[in-house]
Amino acid sequence: MIDKLDSALRFHQEALSLRARRQEVLSSNIANADTPNFKARDFDFGSKLTEAVERGRQSMSMSATSSRHLSGEAHVASESDLMYRTPYQTSLDGNTVEMDVERVNFADNAMRYEANLTILGSKIKSLLSAVQ
Repeated sequence: MIDKLDSALRFHQEALSLRARRQEVLSSNIANADTPNFKARDFDFGSKLTEAVERGRQSMSMSATSSRHLSGEAHVASESDLMYRTPYQTSLDGNTVEMDVERVNFADNAMRYEANLTILGSKIKSLLSAVQ
């Protein structure tokens, strides 16, 4: 039963965690907009989501001493996953953060995060109504 719930919600779980990670990266870019020689960073959300879902399907499980234990797995996001963003317009101080681009990406990511939460909430409600 737990395996079916996990498989039903895994995509949304991975999408939400990646959206939250991207929001942190974008907010870091915005916070360092005036820092000389700061390079704006980002990652390709689509490829990271595909990797996360595939990793979830092929994940190694921990050995359990009881059949009632939940499977555990860990994934640590590294800084090497981040790529440098190429600016449309260069700055004199070497900073590659473009506030207009960052604000648009930040707002878009926040909107998609909220949409994922709404979809996940409705999916959980439908699963609860099926159980009842």
